[in-house]
Amino acid sequence: MLPRSLSNFMNAFTSADHTTYPFATTNQQDFQNLLSVYLDATFHPLLKEEDFRQEGWRLGPEDARAVGSNGGKPEDVLFKGVVYNEMKGQISDANYLYYIRYKENIFPAINNSGGDPQYITDLTHKQLVDFSKRNYHPTNAKILTYGDMPLAGHLKQIGEVLDGFSKGEADASIKQPIDLSRGPLDVRVPGPIDTFSGEDKQFKTSTSWYMGDTNDVVETFSAGILSSLLLDGYGSPMYRTLIENGLGSSFTPNTGLDSSGKVPVFSVGVNGVSEEEVPKVKEAIQRVFQESLSSGFNSEKVQGLLHQLELALRHKTANFGIGVMEKTISSWFNGTNPMKELAWNEVIDEFKRRYQEGGYLESLMQKYLMNDHCLTFTMVGTPTFNKDLDDQESVRKEKKLAQLVEQHGSVEKVVVHLREEELQLLKTQEDAHNADLGCLPSLRVEDISREKERKPVRETRVDDVEVVWREAPTNGLTYFQALNNFDGLPDDLRLLMPLFNDCVMRLGTANKSMEEWEDLIKLRTGGISSSAFHTSSPTELGKFKEGLHFSGYALDQNIPEMLEILTILITETDFTSPNAPGMIQELLRLTTNGALDAVAGSGHRFALNAAAASLSRGLWVQEQQSGLAQLQATANLLHDAETSPERLAELIEKLRLIQSFAISKTPGLRVRMVCERDSAYQNESVLQKWLAGLPRTPSPTSAPGSSFMSRAIKKTFYDMPFKVYYSGLAMQTVPFVHSSSAPLSVLSQLLTHNYLHPEIREKGGAYGAAASNGPIKGIFALTSYRDPNPNNTLKVFQNCGLFARDRSWSNRELNEAKLGIFQGLDAPMSVDEEGSRYFMSGVTHEMDQRWREQLLDVTAKDVNEAAETFLVNGTRRSVCLLGEKKDWVESEDWEVRKLSMNPSEGEANGVDAENAAGSA
Repeated sequence: MLPRSLSNFMNAFTSADHTTYPFATTNQQDFQNLLSVYLDATFHPLLKEEDFRQEGWRLGPEDARAVGSNGGKPEDVLFKGVVYNEMKGQISDANYLYYIRYKENIFPAINNSGGDPQYITDLTHKQLVDFSKRNYHPTNAKILTYGDMPLAGHLKQIGEVLDGFSKGEADASIKQPIDLSRGPLDVRVPGPIDTFSGEDKQFKTSTSWYMGDTNDVVETFSAGILSSLLLDGYGSPMYRTLIENGLGSSFTPNTGLDSSGKVPVFSVGVNGVSEEEVPKVKEAIQRVFQESLSSGFNSEKVQGLLHQLELALRHKTANFGIGVMEKTISSWFNGTNPMKELAWNEVIDEFKRRYQEGGYLESLMQKYLMNDHCLTFTMVGTPTFNKDLDDQESVRKEKKLAQLVEQHGSVEKVVVHLREEELQLLKTQEDAHNADLGCLPSLRVEDISREKERKPVRETRVDDVEVVWREAPTNGLTYFQALNNFDGLPDDLRLLMPLFNDCVMRLGTANKSMEEWEDLIKLRTGGISSSAFHTSSPTELGKFKEGLHFSGYALDQNIPEMLEILTILITETDFTSPNAPGMIQELLRLTTNGALDAVAGSGHRFALNAAAASLSRGLWVQEQQSGLAQLQATANLLHDAETSPERLAELIEKLRLIQSFAISKTPGLRVRMVCERDSAYQNESVLQKWLAGLPRTPSPTSAPGSSFMSRAIKKTFYDMPFKVYYSGLAMQTVPFVHSSSAPLSVLSQLLTHNYLHPEIREKGGAYGAAASNGPIKGIFALTSYRDPNPNNTLKVFQNCGLFARDRSWSNRELNEAKLGIFQGLDAPMSVDEEGSRYFMSGVTHEMDQRWREQLLDVTAKDVNEAAETFLVNGTRRSVCLLGEKKDWVESEDWEVRKLSMNPSEGEANGVDAENAAGSA
């Protein structure tokens, strides 16, 4: 349905005890179409055996067409299947693995929502069908709709489907976690080594307590407030005690209050712990409990959290309906009335009443946390962990093959049989791909307006600074955004921009600690931020801007104070305090500790950015700012900071240099404000006063050095401890305003749905594969995600151009591709985002309108020509793979790199530690 709809959201979420099938669209016919398909797919699934073998698991040769009729050798047989490979990739994420193993131990009554590869291969097709019949029945279902379309129509359409079922017996059982009433439990499990943590810091440990019953909505809300007071921000008591004091480097993924089950669970834990300090973590947590109980909670901190909730209710987001679903579904399945969950103001008012009586939060702490009825869960980094997984997979494979030998008589016959099954599945997949899908409902391109909705902005100059205004209903909020553009920024300072932004929100100033600043931010604003930005020109390929991006929002009357807070934090963060060196090292550890997991979660994006970096200086700058090169630079900085006081001092001087020009009234400064019309005059006055008080220090410049090396074709392989691969191939194309930009976007949709998905996911077993056109960056990309067969994927990538050039694209295929693009173009937009595209990238309404018309008018001939020009004949391309290095890597001319805490291993990444931390 993806290419037949204008949906702005369509997915399926597998949870531990339920599955959610959400979709969203602003088109009424589209809503009816999707509802009919979703109801049919969930209540009447076909669940064919070949689908189970494709999506679940099977045994077969890696490439059935490459082996002879004898089927090949037994060692060529491997486990395949989309979900099987997805979950092999998922457990490469150590944080995910920790969380799943923790849940299995504290809550064995519920399921591993994604599935564990070592058990997936025990599942049979019959078991799947029986499970579906037993559970996916209207008696067990909860149905939620949100929006402004008439409810009567939804109920009629849903009712017609439900009338086809007789009432069954609902599964009303409420799953409970293990009993902790008899005292502390301690569980240890093995896990992977984190190559970005020291050899003596390979433990992750947390302790968990139960906090009542989620049916008590007010108490569960109050427990969430208590959790925030203990954990949120650098000034929180748990952060200071566990991370600032060096027991661990970051919080474990289960840290916080989990209210998704019948029993709320509060957990605190840290990663990067040494073996001898594992017991000290629990002791430190309990010490924080005792100190907090003795001193009580600061009323100002509580008021700050309530202020954040008030602003969250005023903030108009585009995905409010999905948020309602996420808030209510889990507790609804656990017996809570969803309308009580949504009675937000009543819940807050009751909390305030209890809090005003005094000692309320402390009483909750005494009731639930001041005891030893807890579970301590520890994962031990084990050097042989990945090899052990491989060995276990081999044992499972041999066991399955032995069972097949009993059926077929010999291993040779089994191999031939598996090859024949694989070839039959390939034929079934091809037949399915060519099947007539006319039975599926679809919107028409003619239903799309040729006119882009105009969100008018006005431009003024305030104190000689360009300001873009968007006036819209904001519920009394004003949104602020500023860009400070740096021309010719020296390479060494660019690498430090992410660290500088972290320091701004961590170090504090000479007269206020960060804890005090965090309290003030919560009391007076909806949040402020500082980040690096990078945007490409829509009119000229290779031209780009970079710098720092500042943003925040607040009630209209609090905007002066918000701007003052932002300015003081940027200009007065105290890099000279005695605590600054330790805090900077702590920030570097935070980033490096989570580096591998960050890559495992979105490896295809990291691979693509690394590939694109060799195509232009602008894309190389992007990689230095936020890609694998940035992660390696951070690791190098941490190594230098921990081993050389001189290098640490030099690093701090560079951060102070950035501070001197970070927010300055220079020609590179621009501002955007979103507010109600009645607030604009007052905001302009506030803005004028703020701009007049800014420093006027220009950023340092340097001539582009030799760091960036452009190559026509480049192959880069990052050796990483993942069980599957991620790939990215980037090709340079044209700027946004070029007439080929729209055909390239249509081409990307056509390739994704008609070639890459069937070849790489359905046949190759990868969890995902896609083509995408970056019209602003001028990049056409091919990616794969959690991919067991990267060599096959690269061959498919290589054939993309010829496939697209030579195919006679039908009108239906073209229309579906265009619908897919307009899902994003016409999706609802949060009010604070209105006008942002023009402000950030310079794309005018007229440019967007012209591109829209070109998109609607793209023909099959345009697509064929774009494929020939850019995919077949294009010479500017680069490819990057992430994954475990095998023998074939050495034989295929890859440039091999490795992310590592050891600078000698990471130096091949195009990042020079001397450059990052050396003297200014």
